[in-house]
Amino acid sequence: MFNEPALYSRRMAIKSASVGFGYLAFAGLSTMAAEKENLLAPKPTHFPARAKHVIFLCMEGAPSHVDTFDYKPKLKQDHGKTMSDARSRSAKLLGSPWDFKQHGQSGMWMSELFPELSRHTDDLCMLHGMHTDVPAHPQAFLRLHTGVSQFKRPSLGSWAFYGLGTENENLPGFVTISPPRNNGGPSNYGSAFLPAICQGTPINLGNPRFAGARRRGQASPSGIVGNIKNPQQSPDYQRLQLDYIQSINKKTLQLEEQNSEVEGAIESLELAFRMQSELPELMELSSETQATQSMYGIGEDATNNFGRQCLLARRFVEAGVRFVEVTSSQWDHHRNLQQDLTNKTESIDKPIAGLLADLKQRDLLKDTLVIWSGEFGRTPYAQGDDGRDHNHRGFTSWMAGGGTKGGLSYGSTDDYGAEAVEGRVHIHDWHATILHLLGLNHEQLTYRYAGRDMRLTDVKGNVVQEIMS
Repeated sequence: MFNEPALYSRRMAIKSASVGFGYLAFAGLSTMAAEKENLLAPKPTHFPARAKHVIFLCMEGAPSHVDTFDYKPKLKQDHGKTMSDARSRSAKLLGSPWDFKQHGQSGMWMSELFPELSRHTDDLCMLHGMHTDVPAHPQAFLRLHTGVSQFKRPSLGSWAFYGLGTENENLPGFVTISPPRNNGGPSNYGSAFLPAICQGTPINLGNPRFAGARRRGQASPSGIVGNIKNPQQSPDYQRLQLDYIQSINKKTLQLEEQNSEVEGAIESLELAFRMQSELPELMELSSETQATQSMYGIGEDATNNFGRQCLLARRFVEAGVRFVEVTSSQWDHHRNLQQDLTNKTESIDKPIAGLLADLKQRDLLKDTLVIWSGEFGRTPYAQGDDGRDHNHRGFTSWMAGGGTKGGLSYGSTDDYGAEAVEGRVHIHDWHATILHLLGLNHEQLTYRYAGRDMRLTDVKGNVVQEIMS
């Protein structure tokens, strides 16, 4: 039977998305948009949580573990020798050109590329036995974020938000700062079949594609969010318009027992309206002291951009955002390793050290899980004269705070860093462990879709209990 009010409601909701609240309200809205429960409300965990928030420092392009955090003296000793492993195609070993030293009470080894971060080794939990399935960027990057690479699936941040809700209903529960544009792009922070409100809200720093938004007065010096301001209507008029549209939407729900599109419209529009008042102020970094900004390297050429991202991440977590991802790209060093890796590590070293110090002095680190990782590692043998190829069989990621053991080096690769041999942690294990630290059982955090209960770890994943405090 033709239902004219319901049809009109859908049209009005879509129209309001383009006129009144735009990108914030309807970015990627799916047909399974929302459930009737308040998805923004804080939810009980499966067991006591060690962490309440996550900051994921994502290094897109796969940093070289053997030049940063995985000390391999034998690799340096055998520099120039032909690697005997048949899979190496008879390439010559490339010893790290950087020195490694032990730091902190833990005596953790770290490359000289990280002079600032090395002061925080006793807060870091190194995972040296990481491995994944394929050495191709798009597939490995999607697996890092969603657990799979063949299908569209919800991201880690979306699952965390779905399982926990948020601590601030005026802000999104999942924010991605300078989100990845390659290797799957929005699929890395999308909600797929989860309610659309669980997807990441992108905030772009220095992206020329969003220059128009800056001209329309929708950007602060700290970042850009599409359509955060309405240049045509005052907040009071927007509220009046929204109330009218929402009344139509609610009448539609009275006529139809269930309409996920309209339910999603109601929640998305309300969140977008609330964000207009709180988000711009939160993104304004000028309220921070000069000492705090300097601690992150803001104002310095090499560290300004990533420093702003890290400081924004701290501000979002402090305001109650559940999951924040910060992306640093261009870590794919097939050539010019010595110069390019030096430049990349310089750009993140001081900002990350500043983030850890800032979280700690504000008593936030104990409740905030900070994660650093790329999609895989690099080979111990050379590609050309000064580069490294992809290596999915062994690499390093690290965690800090949020209930992890500081000063711990867990797992290892072989003598050359080619393959994880002890304390092996697959991406499914990594995901299961992150959820566990948040108080979520990865086997119980499910969503019914396509006839079965779906989860982030599919049918795999083991929690790495050894790294927990």
